[in-house]
Amino acid sequence: MTATHPLWRPYEQVTDEQIAAARLPGRSAPERPEVVAPDPAWPEDYLRLARLVRDALGDALLDVQHVGSTSVPGLWAKPLIDVDLVVPDNNDEAAYVPALEAAGCELRVREPGWFGHRLLRSPDPGGNLHVWSPPHLVEPQRHAAFRDWLLTHEDDREAYGDLKRELAAQDFADTMHYNNAKAALIYDIYERVFTADPEHPHDPHPRP
Repeated sequence: MTATHPLWRPYEQVTDEQIAAARLPGRSAPERPEVVAPDPAWPEDYLRLARLVRDALGDALLDVQHVGSTSVPGLWAKPLIDVDLVVPDNNDEAAYVPALEAAGCELRVREPGWFGHRLLRSPDPGGNLHVWSPPHLVEPQRHAAFRDWLLTHEDDREAYGDLKRELAAQDFADTMHYNNAKAALIYDIYERVFTADPEHPHDPHPRP
């Protein structure tokens, strides 16, 4: 048996060089992570943000989903709504960025080498819009699988929330370094997600 699950990828952390290369000069700078108690307003904030995106993009929007910690009731989180958007071609920024910027969002991250990922920040409600496109939809599928696992597995949800609060108290100067510090537990949870999937045999320790 090998690591055949279609959403599997090796454990890794991003380097400072990769972080700097992805950030747009003058638009994205290191931010200290803030982790807050679950807010019952987050689902409504997502609906507001989804409406903003749909109104801005119309037929250019193929899908929109609430992901990240604010999509899991009871989970401590950074007070930013993470949203996965799917458009026909995320490398074609002219097809969606101007419309989202006209709605008040700002393009902050460009990663053409990582499935063409773009990230825009919305001001109200505050959120991160992650933009993807077919056929490279592995990451949004991973995000949805992680969200759905935490919704139904209280032990992992509590462990993840405890780690987030512990790390936020360490006063990281850059949210990306905070994300790196979470990566090992996230990877372990993903392995449990994949191992529990009956449709895709998966060995978390594949042999060469």
